Amino acid sequence: MSEQLTNNPPGRRAWLGLLVILGPVLLVAMDGSILFLAMPRISKALTPTADQALWILDIYGFAVGSLLIAFGSIGDRYGRLKLLMIGATVFGIGSAAAAFAPTPEFLIAARALMGVAGSTLLPSALAVLSELFEDPRRRAQAIGIFAAGFAAGFAIGPIVGGLLLEQFWWGSVFLVNLPVIALFLLFAPILLREVRATRPGRVDALSVVTSAAGLLCVIYGLKHAAAEGISAVPVVAVLVGAVLLTWFALRQRGLEHPLMDFSLFRDRVFSVAIITGLLPLAAWSATAYLSGVYLQSVLSLPVLKAALLALPGAVVLTVTCIVTPMVVDRIGKRTALIICHFSIAAGLVLLLPVTITAGVGWYIASTMVAGVGYGISFAVVADTAVGAVPPERAGSAGAIAETSNEIGNALGIALLGSLAALIFRLQGPGLAPTLPETLQLPDLASSVVETAKSAFVTGLHAAAIAAALLHLGLGVLALRWMKKPASSTARTEALVQDAPERAQSPT
Repeated sequence: MSEQLTNNPPGRRAWLGLLVILGPVLLVAMDGSILFLAMPRISKALTPTADQALWILDIYGFAVGSLLIAFGSIGDRYGRLKLLMIGATVFGIGSAAAAFAPTPEFLIAARALMGVAGSTLLPSALAVLSELFEDPRRRAQAIGIFAAGFAAGFAIGPIVGGLLLEQFWWGSVFLVNLPVIALFLLFAPILLREVRATRPGRVDALSVVTSAAGLLCVIYGLKHAAAEGISAVPVVAVLVGAVLLTWFALRQRGLEHPLMDFSLFRDRVFSVAIITGLLPLAAWSATAYLSGVYLQSVLSLPVLKAALLALPGAVVLTVTCIVTPMVVDRIGKRTALIICHFSIAAGLVLLLPVTITAGVGWYIASTMVAGVGYGISFAVVADTAVGAVPPERAGSAGAIAETSNEIGNALGIALLGSLAALIFRLQGPGLAPTLPETLQLPDLASSVVETAKSAFVTGLHAAAIAAALLHLGLGVLALRWMKKPASSTARTEALVQDAPERAQSPT
């Protein structure tokens, strides 16, 4: 069966299967950002405390990021389609519960349930793609489309939220998930096939607990530091998480069937690709957050208009995700990774000319240039992770890639956001810790407003410079560390010789 699928190009059923998978993937990504515009309505309706409002926003990302590795391995061992079906069902239940939540605590619990379900969907969906498209070239194209769907979901989340909130009540941002989930549950059993017991051995329960707890502590600590500043709580959380993850990594060496195969990082391309999954998300999340504040609080643009200004960059990012596999097939992953980091750095530098009176054009240009790099990152990282392992480990490898994205997202807001906040505290008027809070104070003199806005723009510039330097460094690392690809003839001969070894490689 496998040999037949490899020799024949994927048919209509495979492409329809990809289309079905994109539904929940789009929702998982979109729900990571759709509340950005909905929180004022939710706060007015449910009156959460400041801590509860933070948990409403963050618990979803905490759950997704901390459980990806665990559910990636569980899907590999017990069946990916089964896990997809269960995850989609739970995601739908969580969405309905969130839409009609009567209290903040209930909404937090519903968002947590959605996050747990979301962590089952991403790695299993990537692994199912590797089953549908066994030819490496077609698989790369499919994963590029998958990555485009994920990127587009995160980018359009605030826009979809804004459009829904103009017509309906705040719960509509959750109910929009239900038709997509219903279609997935209807067509997935028809178009997707199950692979049972693809990896031997039982899942090590202690590894599941320590990996989830370690990632949760690290992500919580970083996000808490970004929101509240550095204090004992986030520092202790990060340290505890680091200890748990170190112990988890050491434990994997002694297991016959480890939850996470760290030997994958011996491959330089794989290592650079996973780092590429982390840093671009750090730059993206931090600059997207800071740029949103800039457009609304510095330039005084309406929320929906500010969200729509991100569309050109989102389009470039999405198109790049789709075309990258075809380009990589010609230029190689080394060149693609180098272009990725240099284009992100160039895009970030374009934020430097923005001022307190003008900068919309520079912002759009920045998102479009950097969008090329972000698109390459999404496509190359996912394909490299899945393509570097035998099919039975595809879910685990995909989980590593997705986890690097989640940690990068948390790191960006925590570190780069904190850098911008520090500069605002040092150069601002000293009346409030953030620009929005400062501008809400009554009877502000125009000179104070100008000082506050100038301090914020300086912080935005500092974060952009720091992120640009990181990407320049990683681009140079990829240039010097990764070997140049062999000629196309030599690559073909190497693949032919390597194929039997891959087929017989032990799990």
